[in-house]
Amino acid sequence: MADQLIRATAANDGIRAVGVITTCLTEEARQRHHLSYVATAALGRTMSAGLLLASNMKQSQARVNVRVRGDGPLQGILVDAGLDGTVRGYVTNPAVELPPNAKGKLDVGSAVGKGYLYVVRDMGYGYPYSSTVELVSGEIGEDVTHYLVTSEQTPSALALGVFVGVQGVTAAGGLLIQILPKAAQDQALVELLDSRLSHLQGFTALLQAGKTLPDIFEDLLGDLGLKIFPQRQMVQFQCRCSLQRVLGAFKMLGQDELEDMIEKDDGAEATCDFCGEVYQATSLQLAQLIDDLTSSPP
Repeated sequence: MADQLIRATAANDGIRAVGVITTCLTEEARQRHHLSYVATAALGRTMSAGLLLASNMKQSQARVNVRVRGDGPLQGILVDAGLDGTVRGYVTNPAVELPPNAKGKLDVGSAVGKGYLYVVRDMGYGYPYSSTVELVSGEIGEDVTHYLVTSEQTPSALALGVFVGVQGVTAAGGLLIQILPKAAQDQALVELLDSRLSHLQGFTALLQAGKTLPDIFEDLLGDLGLKIFPQRQMVQFQCRCSLQRVLGAFKMLGQDELEDMIEKDDGAEATCDFCGEVYQATSLQLAQLIDDLTSSPP
C-alpha cells in the first residue's frame, strides 16, 4: 500500500482520527542514512508522529519540528514534517544497535534513554509555538502522547510502529485518536475508547495482516458514527536542501575561509544531515561567492 494519510471523525465530530502509512519513506530514510534496526524504528516512529501532528494544522506551508534528546546511545532524533505531507529526519548516531527488549521488540526506549521531547509548530504565520516535555519512556509514541495531553490539553492516544527485517522496512505508520472538547465530558465514551485502544494490536501487525487504514478505523470507531474523509493525502520523504542553499551557507563563512578552501581543496563538500545528499562546490563557485562578498556594500 502506498504511503498515505487519511482523516476521519466520529461521535458527532467529537472524536478526531488520523492514520498514516509510512513504509516506503521509512525505508528511504533507512537507506539514505544507513540506519541500524533500532535507529530505523526510532526515526520511522518519529517521522510518523511528525506527520500526524502536522495533519491538523491550517496553513499549507505549516510545519512541525519534533526533536528527541536523550542520554541513550542514539543521542538524538530530529524530524521536520509538513501539512503538505512531506517529512525528513535523521538520528545523531545511526549505527547504534541494541539487543531486543524483554518483549522481543526493538529496544527504542533504551536507545533513546531519558531526556526531553521538543515540539515546534510553525503555523505559517507569526511566531512558532514551542513546547518541551520530559520523555516518559523513550519509545516515542508514549512520549508524543504525553506531549499532547500536557501541552495541548487534548486527551489523545497514539499508536506508532515500524517493522524492519533483513529485507528492509516492510510496514510502518501510525494512528492518532483525539477526543475533542465537545465529547471529552462524556465519560462513558472516553472509557469505551480507552478499552478499545488498549486491546489494539501493534499497528504494524495490523498492516502486515492486510488491514487498511479504513479497516482499522472501522474496527475502532465503526459503531460511533464514523465518517472517513474521501481525500487521501500522499506522504513522502522529501528534503528542502539544494546546492543554492549550500552555497548560501558557504558564503556565510567569509572571504578568508573561502579562499582557504580554494587553495587547499580546490573546492568544498557538504552533506545534508536530513537526507544524506552530498553537494560539491567547485573552486569557480567559491570564487563567485568571494566576488559577491567583496562587491557588496558593507
